Amino acid sequence: MSSLTSQERAALEIAADAPMLAQVEDWAAVNSGTGNLAGLDRVSRKLADAFAALPGAIHLVEAEPVEAVLADGSIKAIERGKHLHLAVRPEAPVRVLLTGHMDTVFAIDHPFQSLRWLEAGVLNGPGTADMKGGLSVILAALGALEASPWAGRIGYDVLINSDEETGSHASARLIAELAMGKIAALTYEPALPDGTLAGARPGSGNFSITIHGKAAHAGRNPEDGRNALLAAADLALRLNAARSPGLKVNPARIDGGGPNNIVPDHAILRVNMRPMSPDDMIAAESMLKDSIAAISREHGVHCHLHGGFNRPPKPIDEAAGKLFELVRDCGNDLGLAVAWKATGGVCDGNNIAACGVPVVDTMGPRGGAIHSDEEFLIVDSLAERAQLSALTLMRLAERGRV
Repeated sequence: MSSLTSQERAALEIAADAPMLAQVEDWAAVNSGTGNLAGLDRVSRKLADAFAALPGAIHLVEAEPVEAVLADGSIKAIERGKHLHLAVRPEAPVRVLLTGHMDTVFAIDHPFQSLRWLEAGVLNGPGTADMKGGLSVILAALGALEASPWAGRIGYDVLINSDEETGSHASARLIAELAMGKIAALTYEPALPDGTLAGARPGSGNFSITIHGKAAHAGRNPEDGRNALLAAADLALRLNAARSPGLKVNPARIDGGGPNNIVPDHAILRVNMRPMSPDDMIAAESMLKDSIAAISREHGVHCHLHGGFNRPPKPIDEAAGKLFELVRDCGNDLGLAVAWKATGGVCDGNNIAACGVPVVDTMGPRGGAIHSDEEFLIVDSLAERAQLSALTLMRLAERGRV
């Protein structure tokens, strides 16, 4: 840490001294699964109280409407929780975006509800790493930034959304709006246990294809029917056969069918697709539409496509590469080895990058086994990652560029 200035050192001590563990324990004790609106409301208010320590205006923003296709083919409006938005110094010459999410994958009735120590310094609990630990890191880093000489040069928006774990459908527009005019963004998904960051990410899209056939008696006149379940299965096999190095396809579920003596007239195929590049995404969209048209023609059924690519692919372009290098250099000055590698996962960093803003999206603490009841947070990494973010922000403010 010999290359740090005395002013940087003073600010970094503030970051390390923030009460991050206590905050994580408090926030993770409240179930905030994406569908638990009451739990999300409690957590959002706790977060608003905590982030009120920073200057600027805090708002709890209503979520946009979301639609889901039910098993019977009907469309249902899904309500999501409010998002937290903090705006600080929007007139500053340098502006950045910091994002996180308050929701977890653990529903209100999930058995994983409590915290426990796996060993000294390793905390197991829902959302400890993904990402209530990351939210505490954001607050600690910004508190250090505000105490530094560079605070007046940099403005920032903090967005903590309530629906990241289900694809950010209710917050995508807000993410895009807040990304406008920013020189960089930091997102606080957890780093890997060894500290490695996520680099390039594929895109992701979820699709529901509703297939309408024609019912008939399975014994007397099956030839008069149009088997929607068979068409859905055929479509699943065709999409699965379209997998390539540039496209992952996962036919995940078929809803439909009924009594054994009736040709099923209704089915819904659920599919996830992950293209590696923008060109792969365009090709996947075309392949999906062509496959649906072929199924409609060959099986004599009618199909309706619902869904889309809500997470565009996130390659590492020149601007993103420079931001990663800045984070790496800050890590070096802190005695941290910072590396990154491509991953198959997706997050709000995909959406931010699609707006043309360079983003590092695993600035949260080190942890692992996320999305399972073995999720853990490495507690020492809270201070480590808060200092990394604080130093990155101070140097962005000082340089005025990535």
